[in-house]
This record gives sequence, C-alpha cells and structure tokens, in this order.
Amino acid sequence: MKTRPAAPSRPEHTPHPAVSERLVHHAREARLAGRRGQAVPRAEIGASWDRVLRSGIDPEQSPETVLLGTAEIEHRRGSTALGEVMPLLRDGLAGIADAAQQILVVTDPEGRVLWRQGHAAVLRRAKDICLEEGAAWAESATGTNAIGTALAARVPVQVHSAEHFIRALHGWTCAAAPLRDPRDGRLIGVVDISGPASTFHPATLALVGSVAALAESELRNRHLQATDRLRSVAAPILCRLPGRAVVVDPHGWPAAVVGMPPMDRLPLPKSMRPGTVWLASLGMCRVEPLPGGWLIQIAEGAQEGPPRRVVLDLSREQGLAVHVAGQVGTWTRRLSPRHAELLYALALHREGRTAAELAQDVFGDASRTVTVRAEVSRIRRHLAEVLAHRPYRFGDDVEVEVVHPDVPADLLPRSTAPVVLRARAAAGVS
Repeated sequence: MKTRPAAPSRPEHTPHPAVSERLVHHAREARLAGRRGQAVPRAEIGASWDRVLRSGIDPEQSPETVLLGTAEIEHRRGSTALGEVMPLLRDGLAGIADAAQQILVVTDPEGRVLWRQGHAAVLRRAKDICLEEGAAWAESATGTNAIGTALAARVPVQVHSAEHFIRALHGWTCAAAPLRDPRDGRLIGVVDISGPASTFHPATLALVGSVAALAESELRNRHLQATDRLRSVAAPILCRLPGRAVVVDPHGWPAAVVGMPPMDRLPLPKSMRPGTVWLASLGMCRVEPLPGGWLIQIAEGAQEGPPRRVVLDLSREQGLAVHVAGQVGTWTRRLSPRHAELLYALALHREGRTAAELAQDVFGDASRTVTVRAEVSRIRRHLAEVLAHRPYRFGDDVEVEVVHPDVPADLLPRSTAPVVLRARAAAGVS
C-alpha cells in the first residue's frame, strides 16, 4: 500500500507569509478591544503588544519623535563600538537593501537611529514615519516594531504590516537583530532592514541575524588583537616588578599577570583612573595607565581590610563629594545631588535603612523601592568597600564624618528630600 509523504512542516520560527496580514489585523483589533479573537499573533508579537498596551501608547498616534541634534548624533557615533563594524554592516546589508527597495538602519541601545542607508526613494518615504537619524524607535516610543522589539526581547525579530502596534506603520515591514559587544556582553545597538510591506521576504530575518553575528565576530577579533598588543607592552614591565600585578584592558580582561594564578575578567569601576583604588576581588591596588589598558599592582600588606574613614562633604552645592581614606591613601568621588541625599540618610542612620525607609527618606514615598535599589546599586559600584546592604548601611568598622555648610540653609539647598528638610528644620531653618 502506497502512502502519501507528509507535507513538510514549516519551521517554528519561520516568519509568517504576507497573505496572513488580514488574520493579524483581526488579532490586533481583538487585543486592542481587550478580547481574544480566533486569530492569535506570533508569541513574540503578542508579548510585545502586551508590553506596549501596558505603557499606554496610543495605536493611532503618529510615529514622530523629537530628533536628536547633529552634535548629539555624532557624539553617540563616536562613543560606541558600532562605528568599528559599520563598514562590515554596510558591505553585508546596504547593497542588498538597496536592491530590494529597502533601507539599512543601525541604532544605539536606546533605539535612537545613528545611521541609515539604502534605496533613495525608500529613504525619502521613511521620513514620513520618522525613520531617520536621531529618531527614537524603542517600544516605549514607537510601539511594536522590529528595532524596539529586538531591544526589548534581546533576540532577532521580524515585524510585518499589522503586527506593528501603531497603525501608521502598517505599510512597512522590518527585520532586526540586536548587537552585543563580546568584550563585556553589553547590548550596543540594533541592525535593521526596513521597507514597504510589499518588499516582505521571510529570509530577511536570517540575513540580518547572520550579518549581526559577523559584526560581533569582528568585534571579538579586534578585542583579541588589542589584547595581544597590550600583552606585548605589559610583558617587559611585569618582569621587572616585585610582588603581584596584573595588566587588563579597559573592560577588565587580563592580558598578563605576575605573582598570581591566571584570572578571568576583573570587574573595574565604571570610571577607572590612576591612583589608589579598592577592587573588591584584589583589595587595595595602585593603578597606572598603559597604552590600551591598566597596570594594577596589589598593595602588599594593605589587604587586611577596606578603608576605615569616609568624609561626606556637603559643604558646597557645586562640590558634593565623598572622600574615602584607607591604609594606602585617600581618594575622592564626586556625587550627584540624589546620591548625596542617599548617603546623608545612611550617615544619619548608622544602624541601616531598608529600601522602603530610604525611599521615605528621599522621596517621601516608601513604595519607590525600585528606584532606591537602582540608585544605591550605582553608588556601590564605587563604594562597595564601605557600604553594606541588607539593610543598606555604612560598614560597622567605617568611621563616617559629614561636613555641613557654614549656613544650615545651604545644606543641599535644592533638595526636597524629607531627610534633608528635617535636618534644616532641626537647625531652625524653615
């Protein structure tokens, strides 16, 4: 008995064919009406619609956004690793996009368009939907779209026609893939191909994903080459040094080490600079710059404990700072007004504060714990050696001094934090 071969099944992640636009449209209308229709969108599109609905974006709004200025665009281009792989992205995608009557778009991790290139007529048409340099294409600004949804989901995604949340984008199709810097794993942007809905092709997503992977591989190769160059500089220096030392690149990857076992990536402060630095994994260190990295020498005999004295200087509104004194030396960190408020609250409450208590101290709202945790996390990147948590507090063996302004009314004069207002009131300042 002859059997008919089974029809080949479509791969699970293959994008839908363009003929399903009507069903997707019905699914979108049902979702906007708060009901579940017979047709359902793909899982990644449904999840995006849910995020966008929660954000309160109007599906009938214009996709227009306030564009970044030319100077800001150039600044962002110059401060990202994306510029290093733009030639590869152009070679891999710009010509294909032009031939397919589409355009190549590259954004930063905020979804701001930094580069675009491709078919001239489509570039002109893209201005009608604000798909131009400096525009915002995160989901929070423009709803479901390939750029914003790839940023939110951290995976390649294709969005076609009515899958876009904003109705004004239904005449477009787009496929995008996120780009990560292999040196530190950070998301650095998105590469996207966009065009009129009639240019839809299911292979576009695979093409974009492959070129994004090539770009990440190029960054990885550049990193390895830079590490080799740094190692050649470090070798003659380390062979003359006594004690323990390591040479790392700006991202903390070791190029050479002496007096210690090999190590993985070394966490560095966000603003690394020469001088005496406390590193949680090494203790007190002396740091010197090298071409392409840092020389870090362990301060022998000074690893018994972290710094012992903290001076919180609130004497001048324009000079808010924290000074940390340890066994090897003293270093200073400038403070934002918000961080000054948080550290001031902790200085007043040496027993410690929960996130809710700090939220009440600073915002007058105990429910703002997420904001507090995020801000304290930023502070602890630089002051983890003197700040403990659970509850948040200065370490038990740390001496804390607060330098107040000469005039009590000048204590964080622009602050409306309850902890500051109470301090002014206690000093007789209204």
